[in-house]
Amino acid sequence: MPSSQAAVLAGLGSWLPPRVVGNEEIAQRLDTSDEWIRTRTGIAERRVVDPGTSTVDLAVEAGRRALASAGESEADAVVLATSTADQLCPASAPQVATELGLNGVAAFDVNAVCSGFIYGLATGAGLIAAGIARRVLVIGADVFTSLVDPEDRGTVPIFGDGAGAVLLRAGDAGDLGALGAFDLHSEGALAELLWVEAGGAKNRRSDDPRDHYLVMQGQTVFRHACARMAESARAVLESAGWTVGDVDRFIGHQANIRILQTCVKQLGLAADVMYSNIEKVGNTSAASIPIALADAAKDGSLQPGHRVVMGAFGAGLTWGSTLLRWPDVIPG
Repeated sequence: MPSSQAAVLAGLGSWLPPRVVGNEEIAQRLDTSDEWIRTRTGIAERRVVDPGTSTVDLAVEAGRRALASAGESEADAVVLATSTADQLCPASAPQVATELGLNGVAAFDVNAVCSGFIYGLATGAGLIAAGIARRVLVIGADVFTSLVDPEDRGTVPIFGDGAGAVLLRAGDAGDLGALGAFDLHSEGALAELLWVEAGGAKNRRSDDPRDHYLVMQGQTVFRHACARMAESARAVLESAGWTVGDVDRFIGHQANIRILQTCVKQLGLAADVMYSNIEKVGNTSAASIPIALADAAKDGSLQPGHRVVMGAFGAGLTWGSTLLRWPDVIPG
């Protein structure tokens, strides 16, 4: 394929479960308050799935909306970024593809937790660059509340459930929506800062139920998230030949409003360049960035031609960034 072949964002969709859980509901059963949660996280409410609703359910709806946004009914591959697959084996992506009517296409999961969507975009872009696919559906979906200890006041207020998706098409590097440089990293030595100990092959069944829930060393994670996201964003800006002043929007993983604000400050970006929807959705893990993209496009914060930097940080530890000039796309 030509060297100018690029992955171009051609469709965008998101889906949130209908159940809204506000801070007051959480405060009624845990030792916390609306003020405490808002001050430390910027979150007022989040969406939580009803019993029986799964990651596949959310992913299918977001994927369907992304395809409709692009005016497409077909894709050559489905990449599902999630850390809450419906089962350990097999991956959830093949089921998502089947339910979308994409029978026989390549479909697989990518687990980089909150960085998963950026990793998924890089994977989709690579499939297109290699000539393996011309249209790739990249979905970020998580029922992350399934990993949270319902008695943990440190994590319950933070996380919500949701899904977001984009359809990437083969195009030219000069097209609006063409993904630019990627910057991806990990640091496995720090995995225990943010992890679920039990459930995998190493510790399949633990007698301590707490081992099956997320453990987070919040202050240390905060420091790493701010520094790594800023470093990664600088790297893609340099690769693209953009300056800080060129950036119209920074859309980072919606983990915590203070992390986003600190990252923007470290980058030297104007405060109004940052976009956040965390107040209404909380931290939706791999779904965070595509949901934010859809919301920003819907409310007019993203306009065609805007220079956009996306960055994420998550368990693993993993982090990464990419950028693009925003296309003329109507989200589903």
